[in-house]
Amino acid sequence: MSVVAAILAALVLVLLAPAGAHAGPAPRDTGSQPVDSYANAVRQSVWVTTGLDGDRDGKPDRVAVDIVRPSEPAAAGQKVPVIMDASPYYSCCGRGNESQLKTYDKSGNPVGFPLYYDNYFVPRGYAVVLVDLTGTDRSDGCVDVGGPSDIASAKAVIDWLNGRTTGYSTRTGSTTATASWANGAVGMIGKSWDGTIANGVAATGVDGLRTIVDISGISSWYDYYFAQGAALYDGGPDALASEVESSAARSRCSAEQQALRTGAPRNGDWTSAWQQRDYYADASKVKASVFVAQGAQDLNVRTKNFGQWWDALAADGVPRKIWLSQTGHVDPFDYRRSAWVDTLHQWFDHYLMGVDNGVQNQPVADIERTPDHWTTDQAWPPSGTAATRLGLLPGTANGLGTLSAAAPPASGTERYTDNPAQSEDTWAAQADQATAAKVSFTTGVLTGDLRLSGGGTVTLTATASTTSAHLSAVLVDLGPATIRDYEGAGEGITTQSTRSCWGDSTSGDSACYLDTAADTETVQQTVFSRGWADLGHYDPALHGVALTAGKPYTITLQLASSDHVVPAGHRLALIVAGTDNGLIVAPSTKPAITVDLSRSSADLPLVGGLPALAHALRGGSSSPRAAGGPATAVPAGGPAAALPASQAARLR
Repeated sequence: MSVVAAILAALVLVLLAPAGAHAGPAPRDTGSQPVDSYANAVRQSVWVTTGLDGDRDGKPDRVAVDIVRPSEPAAAGQKVPVIMDASPYYSCCGRGNESQLKTYDKSGNPVGFPLYYDNYFVPRGYAVVLVDLTGTDRSDGCVDVGGPSDIASAKAVIDWLNGRTTGYSTRTGSTTATASWANGAVGMIGKSWDGTIANGVAATGVDGLRTIVDISGISSWYDYYFAQGAALYDGGPDALASEVESSAARSRCSAEQQALRTGAPRNGDWTSAWQQRDYYADASKVKASVFVAQGAQDLNVRTKNFGQWWDALAADGVPRKIWLSQTGHVDPFDYRRSAWVDTLHQWFDHYLMGVDNGVQNQPVADIERTPDHWTTDQAWPPSGTAATRLGLLPGTANGLGTLSAAAPPASGTERYTDNPAQSEDTWAAQADQATAAKVSFTTGVLTGDLRLSGGGTVTLTATASTTSAHLSAVLVDLGPATIRDYEGAGEGITTQSTRSCWGDSTSGDSACYLDTAADTETVQQTVFSRGWADLGHYDPALHGVALTAGKPYTITLQLASSDHVVPAGHRLALIVAGTDNGLIVAPSTKPAITVDLSRSSADLPLVGGLPALAHALRGGSSSPRAAGGPATAVPAGGPAAALPASQAARLR
């Protein structure tokens, strides 16, 4: 064959190459492209040893790992990065708005992978890896609900992808399997428990984990089950484990169940078991970048979890980004789909493929102000945010006080009686009524917008008439607004009958998902931040005591992180009460509580600090000086209706 003929033949082969042929790495500024075949992707299962023996059968536990990866890179001698979701839900409860489960063919080979990650990213040169946590689905071991075994399940897979531990081609066999196709770069993603595992693995500092995408994840399991000693749910982690564990695990994990009951007592005390499940305490070990997506009205994984995690990451200079929506416990794929997939694509391209797309220089925070209307900030909380001390002043009627920066120290008392049948919705609706179950402290009508961003605190000196008492403090925007109905069935979204497609499909795995839209309601008041506590846990060490009736105790309630603008024409209220029905469990008694206002105050994260409050209240009666001293700056990083009965359903 002549040289010319050879060139022409080669050109014909190029022109006739299939559209899915692998085209090599994308240019650094354009990002990965869908050039690999999803239909021809390699689908396989591997079992990776964790090094633990949670089920005590004398053999190291192996976790099941289902993999889908493009075939073209390996054929071209190229290795690919990994997007990984480790979950307990792949057989019991499902993932996403449509509760998708893993599916397999008659031989046990993986066919259907929940969610769109595989459909969208595999054609773009990524492998997608789904891990069954120990004790669930096809994995060995026992469920320990965020403990060492949970974290080891996922960490071991990252080690295997980097050649540091052993994988096998079957659950019980001795034939090993290697990840020769992986380049060692891993990004973890997941919502709720899955996002929690990403947080926990990142806090180990494992090499190879380049980024995590934490969607409504937990940073401390204590703060999922308790708020400063007050129980948030009737059940503990042992009940949650029983809902997700496999039938095999259920028959052999009674010892682990007992350990969960013993280590997580229902009295709200801090124990070593909670310490094991406290990830934000190890934020200094995090090497990965972190992308947080959170519903600001999430009453499941409450927003204290993301706030303290964000603060700790900021203190250690971790690269990070955040989306805050008006929803409850909802994935951003279901409230801002197109923008989310595009941003996620850029994020993974940058941190896993090294694409120079500038995503790390984009605004740090995207915040939903009204349904489907978003704003951005270069830092979060924004520059100039300050913890501003406000006094709690008595009003003209018992139960109606003033939230003020008045110069004179507050004096007097307010009194209420715990009514466990009432909730924050009732309190907010009756903010201007003198009722027996709460005390409202309100500002005057704002003449300018007032923004609160981050977490705050409320310090109360309280005397109970009985030996037990629970306290609630909620911030309320008093004024009409249209918001997402976060207490509705969809927690702010409604699922439609149409579908949109995000990636490629096969007969066993569709890339097309039901569309969603904002589910809205018009309200006259909006609760936007909350804090709860058991007064007997006034000591920050969180070891509770029985109260002495008639004795005053001082406690500082942590207000969950939020970002909210109280607009001109509205008022800001702080409501202090007892049991928040549906959100905390009632104490054993129904005490009357007397609050000593001279030793009580609120420190709120005001953007612009005290001057911003003075500006928003110009023409009002509040003094432009903070009670108790000057405002203090918040660090640049900054600091969650009745719920379903099933813990697994709640945490999904």
